[in-house]
Amino acid sequence: MKFLGTSWSIDIPKTSSFVKVTALALFSLALLILFTRYSTTYFFLPFSSDAAVSVNASSSAVVVPSPSPPPPPNIILTPPSPSPVVETTGLLDEDGIMTDNFTVGDSSDLRLPEDFGNSSYLRGASERERVGGGARARLSVESYKVCDQRMVNYVPCLDRTSAIAKMSSSEKGEKNERHCTAEGKGLNCLVPRPKGYRRPILWPRSRDEVWFDNIPHMRLVEYKAGQNLISVKKDKFVFPSDGLQFIHGADKYLDQISAMVPDIAFGYNTRVALDIGCGVASFGAFLMQRNVTTLSIATKDIHENQIQFALERGVPAMVAVFATHRMLFPTQAFDLIHCSRYGILLLEVDRLLRAGGYFVWAAQPVFKHEEILQEQWKEIEDLASSICWKLVKKEGYIAIWQKPMNNSCYHSRDNAVHPPLCESNDDPDDVWYVGLKACITQLPSNGYGANVSKWPARLHQPPDRLQSIKHDASLSRKELFHAESKFAAALHDLQIDCWVINVVPVNGFNTLPILYDRGLIGVMHDWCEPFDTYPRTYDLLHASGLFSIEKNRKKCNMSTIMLEMDRMLRPGGHVYIRDTVHVINELDEIATAMGWMNVQNDVGEGPNTSWRILRSEKHF
Repeated sequence: MKFLGTSWSIDIPKTSSFVKVTALALFSLALLILFTRYSTTYFFLPFSSDAAVSVNASSSAVVVPSPSPPPPPNIILTPPSPSPVVETTGLLDEDGIMTDNFTVGDSSDLRLPEDFGNSSYLRGASERERVGGGARARLSVESYKVCDQRMVNYVPCLDRTSAIAKMSSSEKGEKNERHCTAEGKGLNCLVPRPKGYRRPILWPRSRDEVWFDNIPHMRLVEYKAGQNLISVKKDKFVFPSDGLQFIHGADKYLDQISAMVPDIAFGYNTRVALDIGCGVASFGAFLMQRNVTTLSIATKDIHENQIQFALERGVPAMVAVFATHRMLFPTQAFDLIHCSRYGILLLEVDRLLRAGGYFVWAAQPVFKHEEILQEQWKEIEDLASSICWKLVKKEGYIAIWQKPMNNSCYHSRDNAVHPPLCESNDDPDDVWYVGLKACITQLPSNGYGANVSKWPARLHQPPDRLQSIKHDASLSRKELFHAESKFAAALHDLQIDCWVINVVPVNGFNTLPILYDRGLIGVMHDWCEPFDTYPRTYDLLHASGLFSIEKNRKKCNMSTIMLEMDRMLRPGGHVYIRDTVHVINELDEIATAMGWMNVQNDVGEGPNTSWRILRSEKHF
């Protein structure tokens, strides 16, 4: 099973006993993994044989102008009242779908779906009553509207055609970067699913085939015609393991890289990789079986479907672009970076590459002898040399460089050599809307980030960079490390076949370097803005303390974040939120208005704490 915030892609029997057993199993897992209070948000993408694979998102072949969203829902909290009457403006029908076809009156006869089992909260569609307590809160909720069908693949900050049209230049790729709406003008409706959408095919089958109806777009197929990269077979898209990039198949390609530089040692020395311009992410898909987690990235441009296909296949992927801002990853994040295109910014690749790590380039300039291609080869060869990369091996259409382990090469260069070293006060882990810099990121003089342990030992050995993390004085670094061990690392220890994207809020402690040093992956994000992924991406979303923090910031409404979560979550997917009782009650009402099926549970510390857990399921 993979976790990254997608829905379960398993065809589940609808029997009562099966549903109850499933609910109990999910709840037991939730109690195990949801007890940390730290403000990291996690997305999961299951990819085991018995759970839904990957993220599912589909991109439209037609660029649609940003529509005017409907007005926000009317969510009202009313103090306790002796009156038993509640005016309900939105109810879940027997199938869990929000409907306005209801009778005004007492809703106390409504019951939870039986698959949620017993809970310390009983609830109708719009009221809660704590068992054993006399207080009662009456709430009125209006259902959210469904967005225009043209928004089926809407990625808010990347589909801003009005903002992009105002840009005078795109020579640096600015038009492919984030352009978010102003505060208060975000998504206020539920993004629809494609017609005919069905539960995703399970991993590992999904690596090779996915349902056509889940991503019913032919642009990438047509653009890559003749490359044997992707094709349509009856009601499925299929992904051959060979093709233009992998002439003899993806596995043979990885074998060749291993033979060229044995020190790469996939699944031992190399645990975390980045694939730039990933196509449909076959490089990352085939590295999974070698114990390597590969984050595949590409722009949302004429190839816009490629990231959507990667996620539907069950491969970790994000929409990202090398343009004018730093990528949202820390310095020294990746043990290996792979690229099968040219025209990328090597200085940013250098910032992301771990000391001693490898850059693998497979592109026409490596092996073709046309004059223009050889000029491009000479250009990248000179630049790589100027930033102290060592060309380790060139064979066939693959060239491999290694980044130095320390700054000695940089300091031995002539002062006139460019690019220069970045200033000592530059924070290479500062990435949220931070512009690219035409300088070389210096490596720490103490060697932090270079001396990580081998996999899998590195997962539980506190890395050197733990000492450099800024944190609250009341929280020891040891506690911080153990807190970060309660989710993604725990899932690995439980041998749950999954991958997890750890999302570190911009206003929290930046633990991203530690996550990467441990062999995990993550990204920086501000949850008052949309996430750079397609709709229906994740099977499971988990947030601990996130909403309390965002509420205190007063930058956006909690409904803004919840609607974004709904956009990202696959139909049938699950959400686990741990927060204060007051916040959980508010989120429960918003979740109901979105058509989710919800239940509240006590945290592990018992019913008398100020924290509770909200478990929700998005109706399939």
